[in-house]
Amino acid sequence: MLKNYFKIAIAVLRRRKFFTFISLFGISFTLTIVMTSTALLENVMSPAYPDYNRERSLYVQRVTLKNTKEGWINSNSASYNFVKKYVSTLKKPEKIAFYTSGTNTNAYVNNKKILLEVKYTNDLYWEVASFDFLSGKAYTKRQIDNAERVAIISDRTRKAYFGDQQDVVGKNIEVDNVNYRVNGVVRGVPRTNRHFQAEVYLPYTVSKTGYDDQGVMGNFSVILLAKSAADMPSIRAEYQKMVDKIPVDKEYDKLYAHADTPWEDLSRRFFGSDDSVGFGKMLVMVSAFLLLFLLLPTINLVNINITRIMERSSEIGVRKAFGASSRTLVYQFLVENIILTLLGGLIGIVFSYVVIYIFNQSGYTPDLNLSLNFSVLALGLFVCLLFGLLSGVYPAWRMSRLNVVSALKVR
Repeated sequence: MLKNYFKIAIAVLRRRKFFTFISLFGISFTLTIVMTSTALLENVMSPAYPDYNRERSLYVQRVTLKNTKEGWINSNSASYNFVKKYVSTLKKPEKIAFYTSGTNTNAYVNNKKILLEVKYTNDLYWEVASFDFLSGKAYTKRQIDNAERVAIISDRTRKAYFGDQQDVVGKNIEVDNVNYRVNGVVRGVPRTNRHFQAEVYLPYTVSKTGYDDQGVMGNFSVILLAKSAADMPSIRAEYQKMVDKIPVDKEYDKLYAHADTPWEDLSRRFFGSDDSVGFGKMLVMVSAFLLLFLLLPTINLVNINITRIMERSSEIGVRKAFGASSRTLVYQFLVENIILTLLGGLIGIVFSYVVIYIFNQSGYTPDLNLSLNFSVLALGLFVCLLFGLLSGVYPAWRMSRLNVVSALKVR
């Protein structure tokens, strides 16, 4: 029976090629957007090189001062003073890493300017993250304390500055008119990972701008690494207790400095506030957007399917006249529609692979390699099945209601 339905479905698709093209394009295009977006979001938000410990890490990225009476707000990254005087007193985190946001600077080689992004870090930064060292090693606490001019560079920086040389450890690289000795070379990190991406990493003690500020705002972010995910609630509690004790300037009456996971930080920035994470609101908004995005091609398929039904009304009338039940006709039409949507889904999967391959090969975002995993494929097939059911139920019901005599009169 299913084999016959499949043959009928293929015959119907070949009969009206324009409607078939519109249907398949709507399904495949929608799935391509959903699946590639999911792959990108998964790459950005899931544990990935070199941030493999993300599931047991909390990130402190902003310090906010508020005057609730006057409505004043001042928000920025944390200062070194905030990190040293307050965060470093925490006992529960296994390790505390800190680093600056990336700053762009220039390097020159053979009269050619190279734009480099520089991060200043502490020694534990290299223990919290799992960088792939292609040569050399990370700088140590002793080198940081002595303010030694040593650098870790990415493999792209090595190629841009030193050409085809592979062994560059011990050589000098000039960054912002200062010479640094290369201490190690690491595999590059994509720009989507803002915590760890840079072309050059330097000890925070060699920063030209200084790091001995006395306020709570500056240019530093912090990673609190727990021994296990089970320790994260106790780290949060200890951290928040520490934050509550920080004195606030006279102009303000509230200080916020959250230790969040990446998902919490994302939801707090766009859907929450300093007093709420906003994760539930983010879930509702994203779900509503996806529902609307998927609903549009579904409505399009409903309209196309109704048109197809009216064209096949004579066929339906003949089948009813020869004893075919409404249930049989509805079942046949739903199977045909599911076959159509699954075919569109397969095309969408192929398109997704092609789009991701082109994106990876383009070098638009260096070191970023997207991929479709089994969960994304399962989601795609589920969406296809959902398309088939949703877009086929109403047209099938309309078909089952057709009167035999009226159907036979339609030409």
